[in-house]
Amino acid sequence: MKQFIDFIPLILFFIVYKLEPRAVELAGHTFTLGGIFSATAVLILASLLVYGALFLAQRRLEKGQWITLLACLVFGGMTLTFHSETFLKWKAPVVNWLFALGFAASHFIGDRPLIQRIMGHAVSLPAPLWTRLNLAWVAFFVFSGCANLFVAFTFHDFWVDFKVFGSLGMTVLFLVGQGIFLARHMHEHNAESAAKSKD
Repeated sequence: MKQFIDFIPLILFFIVYKLEPRAVELAGHTFTLGGIFSATAVLILASLLVYGALFLAQRRLEKGQWITLLACLVFGGMTLTFHSETFLKWKAPVVNWLFALGFAASHFIGDRPLIQRIMGHAVSLPAPLWTRLNLAWVAFFVFSGCANLFVAFTFHDFWVDFKVFGSLGMTVLFLVGQGIFLARHMHEHNAESAAKSKD
């Protein structure tokens, strides 16, 4: 669920980006609505609202949410300041690679892989499986970052579509694969635990 919350500002960004640019008057000021720059402004505003609401509701944000919000403010702000979408194109790759770095570093920092710290309260798995699952997240974030970078700088007309729906599709497929992995190994782990308890 937390993964999909991150897509709310992206979906709003996509909707505004696809609008035909038009002048809109608001509080005595004229703004252009539609296109990359107004969409970037909406992305920043939506991110502040979404993560601000989460912070008020939870009294905290997770590290990944802070990274996403700060990346949006930095890369989105630079896009608007320098009037260049190149900065925004780097946002998704950099965020994905930072997540990959965080998951990879957890093998050396702390007593458990990051995915176990996130899901360990709800799922029971042997340590080697937690390691494999954590490495799968590292691989996913590295691949997702590379895919976003390649599309952004190779297929200019489609990079926004991929940024929203390509990333969402990859995330859904990966989570389905993770669910299958967990279901299979949890069943095996529970069967082994039951057999040991009988002995």
